[in-house]
Amino acid sequence: MGKTKIAIELAKRINGEIIGLDSRQIYFAMEIGTAQPTSIERGGIPHHLIGIRSPIRNISAGEYAKMVKAVIIDIEQRQKLPIICGGAGLYHRALRHGIFKESTSNIEIRKKLENQYDENPQKLYERLQKLDPDYVQLVHINNKRRLVRALEIYTLTGVTPTEHFRVQKSVKRARLNLFTILLTMDKEKLFERICRRTDQMLKDGLIDEVKKIIRKYAPNAIHPLNSIGYKQVIDYLNGKLSYAEMVEEINIRTRQYAKGQLTWFKKDSTDLTIDLSLESNSKNIIPTIIERFNSLK
Repeated sequence: MGKTKIAIELAKRINGEIIGLDSRQIYFAMEIGTAQPTSIERGGIPHHLIGIRSPIRNISAGEYAKMVKAVIIDIEQRQKLPIICGGAGLYHRALRHGIFKESTSNIEIRKKLENQYDENPQKLYERLQKLDPDYVQLVHINNKRRLVRALEIYTLTGVTPTEHFRVQKSVKRARLNLFTILLTMDKEKLFERICRRTDQMLKDGLIDEVKKIIRKYAPNAIHPLNSIGYKQVIDYLNGKLSYAEMVEEINIRTRQYAKGQLTWFKKDSTDLTIDLSLESNSKNIIPTIIERFNSLK
């Protein structure tokens, strides 16, 4: 049982509705590669912010946070409980602490950084790694937009994104009263699950999904295609990777990303941590969540 299934089962028990918190699941035409739950898997539970946005329309953490808050208000007005489900650490932080407002944009600096990325993305990634080892956990080397933006913020302000967030935490403002659950898993079992999921995505038609996106849109205009899975399939279609290399690359990159997510969330405050690899937890996950949630009311 993963986070999606847990969220759905929990929603059935507490009269809830699910809000997606995933930087890729929000896009339509990318159902397979982003593991969007099917209508059958959703079990009749309303899902929000999943498959609603064109992949050519980028979204910022600040905009996502505003959308989530608006959906929360709508759900609560209907006397239901909102359940936010996803692993986007930056978006979660935007909900908890807000987005720093002091940083501005500079087109010339951004363009310069974009050119540097095109020449050598590894060099830019290593620069951010030295400047902000915490924030870099959330930035995949293939995520050009986020990598460039982080370095643009530092160039303009002299302050790292992590420090901006730290300052933002101390600012008094209305905050969501979140009950946060962190799901963990044994590393080996996690990698086995990642491998199974990759195989299933390919069986479900991930390659054909990528082909359709490329036919419909200009690939360079679709930022989400830089994400794990899609980039490797494109490299395979372009002859840069064999099928076996593509599968291995997706699995490795996904494992690295999952490790980064876990590191990120462990540094944030959580109300409950559940180890999914423990058999003793498997039958008690939902009751444990409900019991802990009720105890903190």
